Amino acid sequence: MGFSFGDSEQKGDAWTVSELTGYIRELFEIDFRLQDVAVSGEISNFTRARSGHLYFTLKDEGAQLKCVMWRSAAERLRFRPQDGDAVAANGRISVYEANGVYQLYADHLEPAGRGDLALAFERLKQLLADEGLFDAAHKQPIPRFPKKIGIVTSADAAALRDILNVLRRRYPLAQAFIAPALVQGELAPPQIVRALQWLDGRSDIDTIIIARGGGSMEDLWAFNDERVARAIFAAQHPIICGVGHEVDFTISDFVADLRAPTPSAAAELAVPDIVEWEPILRGLKARLAADLGDNLQGKRQQVQNLARSLRHLSPRASLDSQRQRIDGLYGRLDQSMRYLLRREQGRLAVAQAGLTAVSPLATLSRGYAIVRGEDGRRIIRTTKDVTAGDALSVQVSDGAFDVTVDEGMPS
Repeated sequence: MGFSFGDSEQKGDAWTVSELTGYIRELFEIDFRLQDVAVSGEISNFTRARSGHLYFTLKDEGAQLKCVMWRSAAERLRFRPQDGDAVAANGRISVYEANGVYQLYADHLEPAGRGDLALAFERLKQLLADEGLFDAAHKQPIPRFPKKIGIVTSADAAALRDILNVLRRRYPLAQAFIAPALVQGELAPPQIVRALQWLDGRSDIDTIIIARGGGSMEDLWAFNDERVARAIFAAQHPIICGVGHEVDFTISDFVADLRAPTPSAAAELAVPDIVEWEPILRGLKARLAADLGDNLQGKRQQVQNLARSLRHLSPRASLDSQRQRIDGLYGRLDQSMRYLLRREQGRLAVAQAGLTAVSPLATLSRGYAIVRGEDGRRIIRTTKDVTAGDALSVQVSDGAFDVTVDEGMPS
């Protein structure tokens, strides 16, 4: 959409505020010099919104300029801006139509003058130190004999090869897990954080090494990033930082549990030297063998003494005597039972003979019979107990049979 003052004058129409402001915004945006401009000044009215966007004013002795920096650009800052900072800002000029003011939309911001990076370094260092991120109380001990070591560095860097060579030479028992990440440039800090968090999330990692070879302060700046520093502090596993050369110090060095002057030194600090431990282990093995031999001989003599005491105090003889006595008692018990059994058998025979003499069966065997009624329970004792046609049961000595009364006896 375009606007023209000439047309408005000819037609005599009044501009709306929105039309005029939009026209002015277009004038800014078609001027290429204002779409990539660098402005220096002092920060005032600095505000960091919840969204992560930055709002501030750049001013000098004669004027002031409102500025905004979106979160995506603010996350790449190497320092924390604050009121009073002298800075250089790069961005584009446009109009915020809602307020009718022009402002700088900054996409880059850095401290002004020489020593800018050093100033940003000292400022972040002081901030994190005040929060306690460097305190020795938070430092974790490095495991003496690690099984698995995580490494955060560039996959094609010489630093990685140096670390792996040192680990293989000094302690080949340890396994290395590599989480590759950029170690230089604006994209490096978030990649370093992600790689570190991935390794820290593993339960089988013992130590994590963060490393990079030497370079200028700008080259190493990713390790001065606040996000990286806070990720190191939040890690559950102990971290060794080996960035740059011996003279190089980064914020990550101060936060890490152990600082190494170089990547190779980081690997040396992470594992013991197996060559140095070999004679120690041989000595320990010899001492252990000797101690075990002496202990075994002492235990063997102790067992022999206990065996002799056991034979002397053993209840075996008493048990043998008791076994023989029990056998004798069993014999006597058997004889007694046999005698009692024969006696009771005789008494049983006498009783049986007496019972047989008075038994109804004996009477029946002599020709008598028992006559019962039809129900088999009622005993017929006289002729009066029956009438003609009654069914009766007659029991004799060897069984029973049924009969029917033909006629009753006269009464």
